[in-house]
Amino acid sequence: MNINRPRWLAGMPYGVFLSLCCAMPVHAQSSDNAAHPGGSLGSATGETIFRSICQGCHMPDARGAKGAGTYPALAGNPRLVSPQYMAAVILNGRRDMPAFASGVVVEDRFLDDARLTDAQIADVINYIRMHFGNQYGDRISASDVAALHR
Repeated sequence: MNINRPRWLAGMPYGVFLSLCCAMPVHAQSSDNAAHPGGSLGSATGETIFRSICQGCHMPDARGAKGAGTYPALAGNPRLVSPQYMAAVILNGRRDMPAFASGVVVEDRFLDDARLTDAQIADVINYIRMHFGNQYGDRISASDVAALHR
């Protein structure tokens, strides 16, 4: 079998190449709750919540993605001017975005154990609104989020 290999691989046996590939560290995007016992986010900060949940769809740079679905950018998104809008979406979900409010039960939910407190929702909103090129100085509080519950 004639395999076209890059010059740096020319003298390397195929088995050695496979061994090297398997030994190389893999850097995968982390967007799971594995670091939090039992899927509980406990006292996680806004940044931790973003990195554990949000970046899985909105990407680590918050620029969003298109592919199997459409995941809007959080970087430079004009809708972020309203922290109440963000809270309503996080609490209740929207289109393919699941609801994260405590007590919301949705069948076939892919993040079933990822419930967020009002304080955590406020923290992740405040984090996103002050990072990724966003510079919204006003903050939302846990009591502001609580006032939005249905």
